[in-house]
Amino acid sequence: MTNTIIIVGAGQAGGWAAATLRKEGYAGRVVLIGDEPHVPYERPPLSKAVLKGKAEPQHTHLMPADQFEALDLDFRPSTRVTAIDPKHHEVELADGERIAYDKLILATGGAARTLPMPGGDLDGVLTLRTLDDAARLKERLTEGARVVVVGGGWIGLEVAATAREAGADVVVVEAMPRLCQRSVPEVISDYLLRLHEGHGVEVRLGSGVQQIAREGDGLRVELTDGTWLDADTVVAGIGLTPHTELAEAAGLELDGGVVVGPDTRTSDPDIFAAGDVAVAENPWVGRRIRLESWQNAQDQGVAAAKAALGQDVRHEPLPWFWSDQYDVNLQLYGLSKPGHTQVVRGNPEEGTFLVFFLDGDKMVASMGPNGGRDLRTTKRIIERGIPVDPVALADSSVPLPKK
Repeated sequence: MTNTIIIVGAGQAGGWAAATLRKEGYAGRVVLIGDEPHVPYERPPLSKAVLKGKAEPQHTHLMPADQFEALDLDFRPSTRVTAIDPKHHEVELADGERIAYDKLILATGGAARTLPMPGGDLDGVLTLRTLDDAARLKERLTEGARVVVVGGGWIGLEVAATAREAGADVVVVEAMPRLCQRSVPEVISDYLLRLHEGHGVEVRLGSGVQQIAREGDGLRVELTDGTWLDADTVVAGIGLTPHTELAEAAGLELDGGVVVGPDTRTSDPDIFAAGDVAVAENPWVGRRIRLESWQNAQDQGVAAAKAALGQDVRHEPLPWFWSDQYDVNLQLYGLSKPGHTQVVRGNPEEGTFLVFFLDGDKMVASMGPNGGRDLRTTKRIIERGIPVDPVALADSSVPLPKK
């Protein structure tokens, strides 16, 4: 019987893994190691409720303090793992301590990418990934503050919306020709552009940042077209780099993340991985993907814990993502690719629409704003392989098929 399970990474995936071990009846030693000083917490509120001041940091915690204490963990906050020794089944900490394990779960997540150009490390140039990041940024989002957001993806747009609602003057700089270009079709990108411009955000598409310079108490941002923007705060929302250094040094297979099977097991039979750091073959997409989402961090953390206990696990989720911006909740199920047929239902100009992608008569992806109930129906349609008629899908007066 396994006696010690070590979880490296005390975020959402790691926290759910620890809680699941106890829920499944594991009575051995659980060592939960995190490089932040906080107990496990959820990240989505950081760019929304926490940044707005509508939720205190403790409201992001995965569970109340008494429930966390009841897990009886060997919890090591503010602790860095410097090496994994698969041969001897040990991890080494920054202070030199070595801890033996029977099974190891990697939930190391990732780090927000920083701006690589001159001035990218100046005071006032921030990222948003952690509770501490949110606390620093929140103090700067005030009435009349000048905020430049670099990156027109999901985190950048959420920060822009929150900053604008706080009364800040906001400019979004996006190098691609449209917003969220890598994850949504043009009709959604156009909707997001109208949404943000309608709330007073200035959006600069097809433009990058060349440098950031200090000027007095503020900053100046030079764009690739030679224009300058004045700012009090610059926020980099340009994606995440997974923490794969430990896995690479330990000889685990990598492919843009730590490669795992449907049972969350890595190339080492006693090491599992979950959350933002894990990459797996996804049957809904037909290739390996790394899912950076709240739902996957939770569910894959649960799956990794069960797999570490020897249970039969298959974690092959339909990708699901959501984003809150202003009064809009945008959700996406599945992923589309070239060759899929696009069907639009409703009126994008009015903001009441859904977008579907079809492969023949099968729906493979769906997305849209403020359409939670219908999108949950499309999730069932996708998962069950229910045949669909594109003409009927495009007609809002025709109910979505139930079976």
